[in-house]
Formats: sequence, C-alpha cells, structure tokens
Amino acid sequence: MTGDGTENTDGISVVLAEDQTMVVEAFAELLGLQPDITVQAIATNGAEALDAVAEHDPDVLVADIEMPRGTGLDVAAELRRRGSRTRVLIVTTFARSGYLRRALNAGVTGYVLKDSPITELADALRTVHAGGTVIAPELALAAWDQADQLTDRERELVRLVGEGATNRTIAQQLHLAEGTVRNYLSTAMTKLDARNRTDAARIARERGWI
Repeated sequence: MTGDGTENTDGISVVLAEDQTMVVEAFAELLGLQPDITVQAIATNGAEALDAVAEHDPDVLVADIEMPRGTGLDVAAELRRRGSRTRVLIVTTFARSGYLRRALNAGVTGYVLKDSPITELADALRTVHAGGTVIAPELALAAWDQADQLTDRERELVRLVGEGATNRTIAQQLHLAEGTVRNYLSTAMTKLDARNRTDAARIARERGWI
C-alpha cells in the first residue's frame, strides 16, 4: 500500500519475504511511505514467498537469505526456473562473497545490506525494477576475496552435515556408498582446512558457500 493507504497501480509492486516479523513489518511500513511503491504481501518463509509471487505477480520480490522452508536464494532460483518476470532484490545482514556469487547465479539482480538507509533500499528497488543491477559496494569488493572451492556434490554433503545428518544418513539419502561420502567430505575438509566434518560445515556456512 502507499502511504495514504490506497493502492498504487502505476508504481512498483513488491512482495516482502523475511522471517523476522518486526523487521518485515518495519520494511513494509517504511516502503509504504514511498509514493511509487506498493507492498502487496508479506511472506515469512520461502514457501510463502513463492506462493505470494504466484498470487500477486509483483514487479520485485525483496527477500532475506536465511529463511525457513527455502532461503531467498532458493526462491530466486525457483522463480528463474519458472520463468517468472518478478525481479529479486536480496536484503540481508550477510556481507559474504559466497552468498553474493550464489545470488547472482540464481538470477538475483540486487543485493544490499539491511543496515542501509530506507532511501537506499527504495532507490535499489527502483533500479532493479527498471532493469538494472544493484550490488552494495562493500559486497562487490568482497565478492572476489575468496573463491568457492567446493564442487556441487561436496557443497551438498557439507550442507547436510550442517543440518546434523550422519554419513550413513547422507549415503542413504543420496544413494551413495558410505565410503564415497567419507571421501567427498575428506576432500571438502582439506579444501576448507577444517578439523572435522562439523568444522567444515561451519566454515562453509560462514563463507556463504552453503
């Protein structure tokens, strides 16, 4: 809605996705004060975000990364797969190069930090809506600091370790031999200079690789 509570049919339609209720409500209120921005819906997880985009067909989805039932990057990738016209702007606290690379690979066209002034977020929305790309300068500089060395399979296994899965569970889930799982994780631990499999998951998450 616009600041006066009326629908804005000529401006930028937006869906907000953020699992922290106070944060998303504050974003909605502040963006609603912009005369050219209409917040159509709020989602608190990835599944709700996809449903809201399907229902409202917004110009832009503003999403956090870390959400239950699908991260903002998962949602962006799925929207890209569906051929959705909705552009995605990530607003997050994570200034990590790995996240930015994954975001760009998922088709995200904007990536800014939550501590940015609301005027900068609104300007980023306008740029993304107009077909441009917005990346916070500090993120652009960090993007090439440390390349993601993990293969897709290693990343998948390390992510499952981070979720608490045992080697046996991973082997059963991915239809791999348990020895193969150990070999993948050993290689990942070496690349990450990790002490053990749990440490590997921690390091990979801190770098934004999983």
